[in-house]
Amino acid sequence: MAFARSKKTYDPAQLYEYAVQALGRRMRTVAELKRLLRQRNVEGDRDAAIEAVVTKLKDQRYLNDTQFASTYSTLRKDNNKFGRQRVITDLKIKGVHGDIIEKTISATYEGVDEEALARDYLRRKRIKQPAAANRRDPDSIKKSQKETARVFRMLVRAGFRTGTIIKILKNWNVEDEMLTALQEETET
Repeated sequence: MAFARSKKTYDPAQLYEYAVQALGRRMRTVAELKRLLRQRNVEGDRDAAIEAVVTKLKDQRYLNDTQFASTYSTLRKDNNKFGRQRVITDLKIKGVHGDIIEKTISATYEGVDEEALARDYLRRKRIKQPAAANRRDPDSIKKSQKETARVFRMLVRAGFRTGTIIKILKNWNVEDEMLTALQEETET
């Protein structure tokens, strides 16, 4: 069930107050804030009012995509243990410009050991090494392959490079045929 759209009409001062309250609830990028403000009914020229609010917020340093990207990427790396690619994708979705993303990610992930970060991610998610397959039992082999594929895909979604994931799985003594199949899956 969709919520009914607000019928309240905002003048520029009320729109500014609404934007400040939205930023008070959580950090937002310029694109996210514009998206949010476009959903409101505004007196007069909506686009001009939104641009005026965004400009005022930027001048007051309430709205800064570079600061947002820096804080966001640091939190995602330190708290969630996400890899570089996941953070890049998230920032793109949030509407941050590509140049800002590139500079921020380079600074945030400079000197980070991706393998150690991936292992921290696995520990944080309490992911165990796939059970060793009994070569005589087809069900055991299938179960081991399924668990390995699940771990592999989880690490890909978390933003880690395939080479790093393969290195971790090799340390877990996963069969080379399985690793090759998983690597080919990501390349297609």
